[in-house]
Amino acid sequence: MKDIWKEAEEGVAKKINKKKIIITTIVVIIVVALIVVVGLYVSNRQVRDWIDRNIFRKEVEQDTVATIELNEEQTGNIYAFNKYIGILNQTKFTIYGNTGSKEAELDVQISNPTFSSANRFLAIAESKGQKLYLITDKSISWEANVDGSISQIYVNKNGYVAVVITGTSYKTVIKMYNPNGKEMFTTFMASTRAVDVSVSNDNKYLAIAEVDTSGTMVQSYIRIISIDKAEDDPTNSTENTYKSEAGKLITNIKYQDRNRLVCMYTDAITEIENDQESTLVDSSDKKITFQSADLENNMCYIEEKSSGLFTADSVVNIVNTDSKETKQYIVNYVAKEIYTYGNIIALNLGTEIEFINTGGWLVKRYLANQEITSIVVSDSIAGIIYRDKIEIINL
Repeated sequence: MKDIWKEAEEGVAKKINKKKIIITTIVVIIVVALIVVVGLYVSNRQVRDWIDRNIFRKEVEQDTVATIELNEEQTGNIYAFNKYIGILNQTKFTIYGNTGSKEAELDVQISNPTFSSANRFLAIAESKGQKLYLITDKSISWEANVDGSISQIYVNKNGYVAVVITGTSYKTVIKMYNPNGKEMFTTFMASTRAVDVSVSNDNKYLAIAEVDTSGTMVQSYIRIISIDKAEDDPTNSTENTYKSEAGKLITNIKYQDRNRLVCMYTDAITEIENDQESTLVDSSDKKITFQSADLENNMCYIEEKSSGLFTADSVVNIVNTDSKETKQYIVNYVAKEIYTYGNIIALNLGTEIEFINTGGWLVKRYLANQEITSIVVSDSIAGIIYRDKIEIINL
């Protein structure tokens, strides 16, 4: 009797062991297959393109996405911010969602806008005018008027707004507003012109890129202002001033995390951190077609490299400003334009747009049957602008 039970138990054990072996084998095969696929995806461009197109569905074509219908006079004043696309037409700012549906309509007394956005904030000003607004999500938070002529507006991710004004008795005037629309301070510049401004992510500093053209050579400066000090005494609020080499022209500046300030010159990109300015990229010996610092803790530049007798590749170099690591993304075309925002880099290749992220990976590829002339982009939505419509790409 005991032998019968023993044999039964051994049979059950064998069955269980076989089941375990089969399950383990299947799991191992799946893991190995995944490792192989991931390895091929990373290292083999043809495999990656096939997976992106057929598995991840990253490729979309014209006339297959949600659209916003346009009148011909609307095509100039379109902007992407947060998860929306806004159209300004005859003092009406209409906000659309990612399906093309109208979500809000705001009255703004602006006809020739200049925009700036960050996070859920959108600042709009009348270019060469006096009116400005701050929109939070889909509603107007505040509006203001200034004396002079607005040349630029900037909003940081917390809703602090800097406005650059010309046309007064000073060369440049800069006003700062808090998220509630209260004017914080005014800075006057008698002999230099502000070409760009940026407010730090912790709301402590205002950086001003200044150019003096009164001498025989252009002279560029970067001035750092303490916002706390400027509220009490604007004339004695300068924390530091960085003077570039004579003839070196600054074009853009952008605060990133940890108060790193990325500075773009016509021949170099530098970084100011801990009161020291260092060079990230020296482009004097490179064929750089585009560069941008309008990214989250990254900057990028596109270098054109010959790939044949009459062909060239565009090599997108993405530099992480924290780790200083550089990643590359290569396209077999010459980029016609570049658009950057947050973690997204959009490359206009003519009849194709490739949206990549700051990790160097393809996010979405858009294929058109005609030349693409204008797009707007945020870090979650893009709009391809045609004469009679906007095609919406969700990123």
